[in-house]
Amino acid sequence: MMGSHERPARRRDAAATREAILRAALVAFTRHGYDGVGVREIANAAGVTAMLVNRYFGSKERLFAEVVEVAFAQRTLIADDVASLSRFAAGALVAAEPRSVDGFLLMLRSVANPRAAEILRAAIDAHFQRPLQALLPGAQAPERAALFLSVLAGVRLMQQVLDNPALATTDASALEGRLESLFRQLVDPPG
Repeated sequence: MMGSHERPARRRDAAATREAILRAALVAFTRHGYDGVGVREIANAAGVTAMLVNRYFGSKERLFAEVVEVAFAQRTLIADDVASLSRFAAGALVAAEPRSVDGFLLMLRSVANPRAAEILRAAIDAHFQRPLQALLPGAQAPERAALFLSVLAGVRLMQQVLDNPALATTDASALEGRLESLFRQLVDPPG
């Protein structure tokens, strides 16, 4: 029996702690990039110690790799079928609202670090390049998939980072139509 001055031991919830660390790391890496934040800052934001972050993830690099997996898990700009691929990507780009936590911004702000770039390249290949390549009919699917992703990234850069006024003031349906046409050229088999 517990005395009146004793408090019950705090229940440890490993899954909740791990999730809090991942959320804090996602925000930190997205805002500051791989080189712009340390494990201590992530730990502080998660309400844990740096030692606990390392116990759960082993290293900053492995934590970053898991954050990239979380950020890239939802393919919000790529449809799962070739018939709607061009329309879906164009519509999603035009409707895209800037977000504070975004896989694109995570990539953009971290790619200067060679190891982070390797992690990002592998995740992009697994989550976007190969699935898109598998959808595309005909020859040169790897190149067409890479170009498709490059167009997506370029438009996102011009929208979110550079805030290009021409993209913001253009009629949304006209912009969507142009993008859909451009994507269709990459989706349709050559020749």
